[in-house]
Amino acid sequence: MLDIRFVRENPDVVKENIRKKFQDEKLPLVDEVVELDAKRRAAIAEVESLKAARNKLSKANGPLYGQLKKCADEAKKAELQAQIDQNNAAVKADDDRRAELDQQVTEMDARIKEIMYVIPNIIDPSVPIGPDDSCNVEVQRFGEPVVPDFEVPHHVDIMARFDGIDKDAAGRVAGMGFYYLLGDIARLHEAVLAYARDFMIDEKHFTYVIPPFMMHGDVVKGVMSFPEMEAMMYKIEGEDLYLIGTSEHTMIGRFIDQILPESQLPLTLTSYSPCFRKEVGSHGLEERGVYRIHQFEKQEMIVVCRPEESMDWYNKLWSYSVELFRNLEIPVRQLECCSGDLADLKVKSCDIEAWSPRQKKYFEVCSCSN
Repeated sequence: MLDIRFVRENPDVVKENIRKKFQDEKLPLVDEVVELDAKRRAAIAEVESLKAARNKLSKANGPLYGQLKKCADEAKKAELQAQIDQNNAAVKADDDRRAELDQQVTEMDARIKEIMYVIPNIIDPSVPIGPDDSCNVEVQRFGEPVVPDFEVPHHVDIMARFDGIDKDAAGRVAGMGFYYLLGDIARLHEAVLAYARDFMIDEKHFTYVIPPFMMHGDVVKGVMSFPEMEAMMYKIEGEDLYLIGTSEHTMIGRFIDQILPESQLPLTLTSYSPCFRKEVGSHGLEERGVYRIHQFEKQEMIVVCRPEESMDWYNKLWSYSVELFRNLEIPVRQLECCSGDLADLKVKSCDIEAWSPRQKKYFEVCSCSN
């Protein structure tokens, strides 16, 4: 999320960014969070003032108690006792007011956090403006897309010819959106994963990581936007655990609430994991194929670095993706994501799409984000 100080000092910038992302329904939230932030800071200042007043009153009562013990004059004693009682009443009133303010601050903190989770990050000036993925922009192509002079079978048909897939049994066992891979097709699947892993380790010198495949709810909220969470995440009933939709989430989650010595940066990490997705929304499950499914495996790249170095690393990451697919002689293109297609956490993002000679079009095979 954005720093509350940035929102406080730049509300017009935040609002203009929201308009660029075509999320005008969020505009009132900026005013609300700025107002709440002001009230919260005023309440905290009043609490500090009340603490100082309470300490002053308590300190003043000490000498009064001493005088009261030594005093023989009944009228004077009554006067001292009245002053002590008045001070004690003021302390009690201050304590009651502090408790009330503390409750208000707690409630405002919760609402501010709720709002800040849904105010989008400030997009990079280079991001094309558009409401949805139809406005994404092709930046460049790598390799020539070729349509062969013979009919290209569907990928599931190719796997079936090698007795390499069983979707019927997977449907009986787990339902639609799963598969069994068998024999040489299963070995090919593992070989491609191993190649991607070794490419990142041996050629790009990233550190290999196998992360947890589940994560707590507070980590989910820290690493992805709410719409993504609703459309993607599987919740484990009765536990504060979610199955990961990508290892990106637990890889980034590893550093939540941590302070990293600058000398350790950049951290360049590559991870393997199975991924679990509900695939709710506009894309949905692919009924016949094995692209949009509930369970798949992925090799991920994560870099944790100084913010001013992040765009350089972003450019390296997408170029690594292109290089890997070109090593496999697969034509690809880079597609710049427009403002409305960016998740709220992202400053900039692009998809790498591979050419499908059967479909005669490009389709997404990976994405890179800053």
